[in-house]
Amino acid sequence: MNAKIAVLAGDGVGREIVPEAVKVLKVVAERYGHTFEFISGDVGGHAIDKVGVPLPAETLAIAKHSDAVLLGAVGGPKWEGLEYSLRPERALLGLREQLGLYANLRPAKLYPMLADASTLRRDVIEGIDMLVIRELTGGIYFGKPKGIEKLPGGGERGFNTEVYTTEEIRRIAVVAFDAARKRRKKVTSVDKANVLESSELWRRVVTDVHKGYPDVALSHIYVDNCAMQLVRNPRQFDVLLCNNIFGDILSDEAAMLTGSIGMLPSASVGAKVGLFEPIHGSAPDIAGKNIANPIATIASAAMMLSYAFQLDKEAAAIEQAIVKTLELGFRTKDIHAEGMQLVGTVEMGDAIVRNLPS
Repeated sequence: MNAKIAVLAGDGVGREIVPEAVKVLKVVAERYGHTFEFISGDVGGHAIDKVGVPLPAETLAIAKHSDAVLLGAVGGPKWEGLEYSLRPERALLGLREQLGLYANLRPAKLYPMLADASTLRRDVIEGIDMLVIRELTGGIYFGKPKGIEKLPGGGERGFNTEVYTTEEIRRIAVVAFDAARKRRKKVTSVDKANVLESSELWRRVVTDVHKGYPDVALSHIYVDNCAMQLVRNPRQFDVLLCNNIFGDILSDEAAMLTGSIGMLPSASVGAKVGLFEPIHGSAPDIAGKNIANPIATIASAAMMLSYAFQLDKEAAAIEQAIVKTLELGFRTKDIHAEGMQLVGTVEMGDAIVRNLPS
């Protein structure tokens, strides 16, 4: 097949890990007879430095006219003093909104050979295999009114609005139930319906959608209890259905159960063009040192092959290469343990390329 892929490396370690994923995709394309055209664009702080905005019109056009988007990470202390509308993170919100990416899929699966890299006991985390599905274009990150206003006494008041419509909840619930049908047929919906009206509606709509999926079990859990259960008994979860802010927080917690946030990919889907990225940030403290873990980005490229192009065999080949590389003892700094071979970002990418099935 022929596919056009927008490559948005972004900031910090994004500029190191994305090239490793592209390297893997090029070898996959060659071995399986595909043609991938890679078109680069500036985004985040890198774009701010060049043209003054985090999501240039040219970059958005590249993304919209591609078949999929591979994104690194954005942000860093250099741009924290800017007003909110001009900060690097606004590029992410803009891409999600403009591309109609309302569903974020974040798998959290423990590689058995990395069980000791987790901060939790082996007997707690062994067998973890969950999928966090996060609503991505609604909720408190997009709700209005929002802002910071002056108060008569000289102080200020900051406010954001958590808001959801029936349709926004319905469509993300459908994604969750469809995904559960391909897994262990269990959805746990996360809310705070005991105190938030938006969550009350969330629970009601999810319950209604569930009527069309009698083969899938549904349970509801308050977000604070969910956070506790993730570290108490994470194996109980299959598909976690979350609103925007709850999914943002809980997916990072789920990531750390697996040993490192540098291991987990994500896919953002909804309309025609999907966006694929690691769930971690730009990690400016380690940027440029060739120590960042590229596995999450390479695994995101595998999700791209599967979700955007239906190339499941090729996606499985990348996953097999990651597993084999870890089995051979290659480790970046974040997952390194005694007796393993410590390698850098580029070396890990090279090892995964070498271990791709012929």
